[in-house]
Amino acid sequence: MKRFPIVFFLFLFVISGYSQDTIKKDLTLEDAVLRRFSTYYPDYIYGLQWRAESETLLKKSNNLDVLLISNDKGINWDTLLKVTELNENLDLKLSRIPSISWIDYDNFLFKNGFDYFKYNVSTKSGTKYTRFPIEGSNFDLCKKTGNIAYTINNNLYLKKTNGDCISVTNYKDKNIVSGQSIARNEFGITKGTFWSPEGNYLAFYQKDESNVKDYPLVDITTRIATLKSIKYPMAGMGSEKPKVGIYNLKSNKTVYLNTTEGQKDHYLTNLAWGPQEKYVYLAVINREQNHLWFNKYDIKTGEKVKTLFEEQNPKYVEPEQPAWFIPGKDDEFLWFSRRDGFNHLYRYNTEGKLLNKVTSGEFPVHSIIGMDDSKKYVYVTGADETGLNEYLYISKLNNDKTKKISRQFGVHNYRKSGKGDYFIDIYSDLKTPRITQIINKKGKIINELLISQNPLADVKTGSTELFDILAADNKTILHARMIKPYDFDPSKKYRVLVYLYGGPHAQMIRNAWMAYAPLWMHYMANKGYIIFTVDNRGSANRGFVFESVIHRHLGLNEMRDQMKGVEYLKKLPYVDTTKMAIHGWSFGGFMTTTMMLRQPGTFKVGVAGGPVINWKWYEVMYGERYMDMPLENPEGYKENNLLNYADSLKGNLMLVIGSVDPVVVPQHSMSMIKKFVEAKKQVDFFTYPMHEHNVRGVDRFNLMEKILNYIDEKLDD
Repeated sequence: MKRFPIVFFLFLFVISGYSQDTIKKDLTLEDAVLRRFSTYYPDYIYGLQWRAESETLLKKSNNLDVLLISNDKGINWDTLLKVTELNENLDLKLSRIPSISWIDYDNFLFKNGFDYFKYNVSTKSGTKYTRFPIEGSNFDLCKKTGNIAYTINNNLYLKKTNGDCISVTNYKDKNIVSGQSIARNEFGITKGTFWSPEGNYLAFYQKDESNVKDYPLVDITTRIATLKSIKYPMAGMGSEKPKVGIYNLKSNKTVYLNTTEGQKDHYLTNLAWGPQEKYVYLAVINREQNHLWFNKYDIKTGEKVKTLFEEQNPKYVEPEQPAWFIPGKDDEFLWFSRRDGFNHLYRYNTEGKLLNKVTSGEFPVHSIIGMDDSKKYVYVTGADETGLNEYLYISKLNNDKTKKISRQFGVHNYRKSGKGDYFIDIYSDLKTPRITQIINKKGKIINELLISQNPLADVKTGSTELFDILAADNKTILHARMIKPYDFDPSKKYRVLVYLYGGPHAQMIRNAWMAYAPLWMHYMANKGYIIFTVDNRGSANRGFVFESVIHRHLGLNEMRDQMKGVEYLKKLPYVDTTKMAIHGWSFGGFMTTTMMLRQPGTFKVGVAGGPVINWKWYEVMYGERYMDMPLENPEGYKENNLLNYADSLKGNLMLVIGSVDPVVVPQHSMSMIKKFVEAKKQVDFFTYPMHEHNVRGVDRFNLMEKILNYIDEKLDD
């Protein structure tokens, strides 16, 4: 990968406290954990959006009872709608303007309880559009028709606007699951139903889990604990068999796509409807996840029309976004691919001809936010070459000359106006909590709507620094973050807490407010800690070479890069290298345990949350992508199986899990504890009953209190 000087793209940013003469209050752990996204969250504008496909801005009043409108990019605001008007015309008792979704310039939808309402702001009239079924889940409303798809248990149902409820599937076999996400939400899959453009058809995922083993979890809320089995496909074992059904609302019949073509195991993902409702486009991936076929299917017969293109990679392919059909061109679409090393857009026609590459650069494109009024240019968002910032770019459809529009460093979020002449731009950087502004298509600021003040201005928070170190290969740049105490004194010695994740699809450090650091880190820093994080190779937004270095050896290069961070810390005169702790969750729990066992003595204390211990016990989709099957990579699985290193433990280690974790199942930690017992090693263990892969809600305070108290106590032993 090309090296880039951080001094060109970024900088060293330091957040300093206000004058020491200013009286500030101490940050409590309860505040840091429970009020991070309320009391200590930057101000924002309620309901800010464009009015349908227009250049007109909307927002809610501060007390949320009035919808305001602006035709001059937010310089002046007038009243468009009062909540009292909605109540009078629809016989409701709303206390505030609800969340609204525009159908067109005059009509919008909103939900109240189980009911969806449609309202016209010009005629000041509305009606109940449809009602959600009280039973069921996975609701999917077709805004075009008002029909609703939903599931009850493992079957798929449809509620029409006339009130009729239809059973789309009626399988008695509980192994057949319809209308829900498949592949354990990998490949960008987040749901299981897909309405056609006009709402005449419903495509849905179906999976047959007959070959997937049941995994026992225990519900302790019943008087006699109850078995709560889930389907869990472990690496190298039987996996689910996917299908795609197409339900015709006129004929009330379902056609299943013929996607097998002799393949025993495969994945189906990135489903997209063609604009004319004649074809469905689907990515088919082999079990090995190194070969993709992008296919076009006839929805009338379910047969494949043709394979439009293929993608192969000796490591893995990983499509996560469906084809995006170009407005006004039913026969052309854009496809995301990392074939050149970074996620970029490619333009194809529906016969499979590659017309041209659309975006380019040594940075990943993340999303398409629309086209300009001429339909010749596409607007996209993506990282920059450092991976630290998030910007708006424009690219011409018929070439790959990509131009950055954003003018300010930071992580930006954009919403395009109808013609693409203006954008709502909400962003922050390390020193800026949030700025909400309107920019034009050249990036010029038209109006600053809100400059959010620092909600932590009267609280003692530490200083945050971003800088670079070299990876273990001594050539790749890694980004690091350090948080120092509010009253930092370089002549003193400080304990260290290293926080890490280290795995795919995650980035701990970006040039956003507080650099993505949770507020509890500042609480801990003020107790006399240096809080340190480095995004090792394998983490996100740095390109395929950087990210795929982990292939077949999860934990190895990540560990080596983390040790480079340790080397850096040991050179600092204010670091007490005898009092270093490490903590992470999920992949970070795996890495915490890895560092404690494979680099024994480096850290005095480790707290591993929800850790993967043996990758043979992790799920097929994720595990086999990065490790291949156990029979194909026995040395790799042996190398990172942490059970093999139990007798190497030095220091204090605590494992923390949720008792019904369906992601990293409890078998991992329980087996690790068994090995520690056999090795005559004392460790600590805590489980949160009936919590899943993480501890959320009010119990999260208990979790963080336990973790941080443990680190405090054991470092001082």
